[in-house]
Amino acid sequence: MTETIGVAMLGYAFMGKAHSRALLALQHLDVPLRPELVSVSGRTAERVEEARAEWGWQDAVTDWRDQVSDDRVGVFDNGGPNVAHAEPSIAAVRSGKHVICEKPLGLGAAQSYEMWQEADRAGVHHMCGFNYRFVPAVRLARELLEGGELGDIVHFRARYLQSWGWDADESIWRFDRAQAGTGAIGDLGTHIIDIARYLVGDIASVSALVRTVIPNRQVDDHFVATIEFASGVPGTLEASRLALGRINQNTFEVNGSKGSLSFDVERMNELEVTTGGRWFRRVLVTEPDHPFMRYWWPPGHIVGWGDTFTHELGHLLEAIAGEHGVPPHGATFEDGYRCDEVVEAILRSAESGRRESVTYRDR
Repeated sequence: MTETIGVAMLGYAFMGKAHSRALLALQHLDVPLRPELVSVSGRTAERVEEARAEWGWQDAVTDWRDQVSDDRVGVFDNGGPNVAHAEPSIAAVRSGKHVICEKPLGLGAAQSYEMWQEADRAGVHHMCGFNYRFVPAVRLARELLEGGELGDIVHFRARYLQSWGWDADESIWRFDRAQAGTGAIGDLGTHIIDIARYLVGDIASVSALVRTVIPNRQVDDHFVATIEFASGVPGTLEASRLALGRINQNTFEVNGSKGSLSFDVERMNELEVTTGGRWFRRVLVTEPDHPFMRYWWPPGHIVGWGDTFTHELGHLLEAIAGEHGVPPHGATFEDGYRCDEVVEAILRSAESGRRESVTYRDR
């Protein structure tokens, strides 16, 4: 029989639903550890109880400290607001729990660095929730690049565009600087920064513009940046929550000396590739040998956005069971920290009007 591991989750809203659904799916898939849903926590007792009943968690609590001290729990899943990432995650790793924490990892690079160091010292497995690494087409893009199919990389571009920021409820935590840290940069920009790092490598410098358009809003609405990777490759990043007509467009393109590839999450089962030709061809990433498809259906039957969390949490369970490490395909707390250094360089550049170097601290 498959061994089990207890999971406790902080957060019951958007990410709480995504992670709960994924954990329930993993109870029925071929993974080395079967997740048991021990407890869910949040600030509002009534809402937490609703989440417990809806998703089948055993307990509902209003203090994450009860979860951290619970001997039944082996994995702490932090899907709370950004301001609640550091303290609970650090307490969990100090208690010997493996931790997955949603992005952005901390409220700044210094806080993220502390989280990384604490997790490393504890010797537990740690993951930052960059779920787009677990889109089958994105993994295939990484494999094509590693295999040299595109030749020498000469350019990278990415953008993440949404439109809901125009008439959003300003009372939610995402528009409170104290709870969110940043706006579109932390919410959307961190995803494309991580994809850039995952596919091309560390970012060495940035030149950026950051704008807040809605009057009296505390956080940024959009940003644009030119970047240079440590390898010397140039690129561009752009994110906005004010792009009318764009609901959830997360797209990137990598250009090389032998070919190019292009991806858009709104067509997430497809990767556009050209190698030596003049036209892109569409690759439907549903074959059994494509990453993660072993969980699902016969070839040609597509997967959905929510399934990326199943792949992500399944990857963590496999790492805990000793089948592989979290890196390179999973984002560790180190990846979350390095992403936040890029975020801070973007903010510095927007303020100074100059190109800013990105400086990383080691262990």
